[in-house]
Amino acid sequence: MRRPPCLRFFVLGFLLVLFAGVGADQGSPLAPQPLASPRNRIGVYLTAYAVTKPGLLEQVLDATAEGRLNAVVINVKNMHGEVTYDTTVPLARQIKAATGRLDLNALVPALKGHGCYVIARQVLFYDPKLAAHLGRGDPWVLPTDDEAVEYNLAIAAEVVAAGVDEIQFDYVRFPDGGELAAIYEERYAAVNRFLKAARQLTFGRVHLSVDVFGRVLWEWNRKRIDPIGQSLEDMAAYVDLVSPMLYPSHYWEQHYKDDPYGVVQEALANGMRRVTTPFRPYLQAFDRAIPPGYTLETYIEAQIRAAKASGADGYLFWNPSCDYEALYRALD
Repeated sequence: MRRPPCLRFFVLGFLLVLFAGVGADQGSPLAPQPLASPRNRIGVYLTAYAVTKPGLLEQVLDATAEGRLNAVVINVKNMHGEVTYDTTVPLARQIKAATGRLDLNALVPALKGHGCYVIARQVLFYDPKLAAHLGRGDPWVLPTDDEAVEYNLAIAAEVVAAGVDEIQFDYVRFPDGGELAAIYEERYAAVNRFLKAARQLTFGRVHLSVDVFGRVLWEWNRKRIDPIGQSLEDMAAYVDLVSPMLYPSHYWEQHYKDDPYGVVQEALANGMRRVTTPFRPYLQAFDRAIPPGYTLETYIEAQIRAAKASGADGYLFWNPSCDYEALYRALD
């Protein structure tokens, strides 16, 4: 869907004004700050609610101080369509997406001060609030919709201005479903256009990563027949790291469900044969479909061993309720 030229010029102007003020100092020229290295980061995912839950963030900071973690992933835009900080992006305010739950200008430097590499997770095209505004009958907006693209780029620019180390895009895709057939080239092109625009917008200011399904690493992804429009080779060219979601419980095949080491090892081996962009996988830190003979701790440990043995560039842990007690025991 093409938007009127005036909208595109407005968004461009908004981004230019936003970036013009980033780090500006009494009229002195803007000096880019050196980026923290994204290499070998071990972190946990936190919702905005978890960040504000008494004691939970303190546990993460304790684990960081003890050397078990060195990164944290914070939701800045979630799959409810909420922007979790007090955004000034006009459309976010118009559709009542802003929650103001997090104060990024205070949170980001505080986390960095405790040795955390700060990753901002931004859900893109699964967005019930924006979908309702656009009159869509489902919770998805599409990468072919200029307004959805411009909206997400404006949010990304604002998050960069808050000083995060990395933006991690999730739901960089079309909805799942449909046949596996070579009819989706326009979808691949739309996903790639968004990542190219994001790379140009943020180059030199922040690292970029992208979440992908584990299946994107498999060899059949080369055929470009997946309705979600994600090509590993294409996407990897625009980002600094790829974070495949390798949760064993999410595979259909029982032998993968039963082998947390094997599924991580095989997926990463497939991906590394195809691209040189580093992989920082998401590992399962929740107790869904834990096979007999494992505790959650040993299940996590098996995935960590596989990630290390495969040459992963760090790893991240996902627990939807942000309960990482078992993880901390596994990392001891």
